[in-house]
Amino acid sequence: MKNITITLDPKTAAWARVYAARHKLSLSRFVGELLRERMRESREYEEAMRRYLAAPLTALSGPRQRYPGRNELHERAGLR
Repeated sequence: MKNITITLDPKTAAWARVYAARHKLSLSRFVGELLRERMRESREYEEAMRRYLAAPLTALSGPRQRYPGRNELHERAGLR
């Protein structure tokens, strides 16, 4: 484990202490979990973006189709 020092304004520090205590965590563990979650989300996003950009754009290469009209998009058979 690596020790670091962070600086928080008093209101944020107080909230974080109370939140961690309510969840039976130390403030250090709470901050560590927040950072791990953010790191995981970032990795997942980057991987999803890589997969998306690697995929061929088949949806745009097919025959052109007209856009549906407003009534078609909002049609609810049971309400009319």
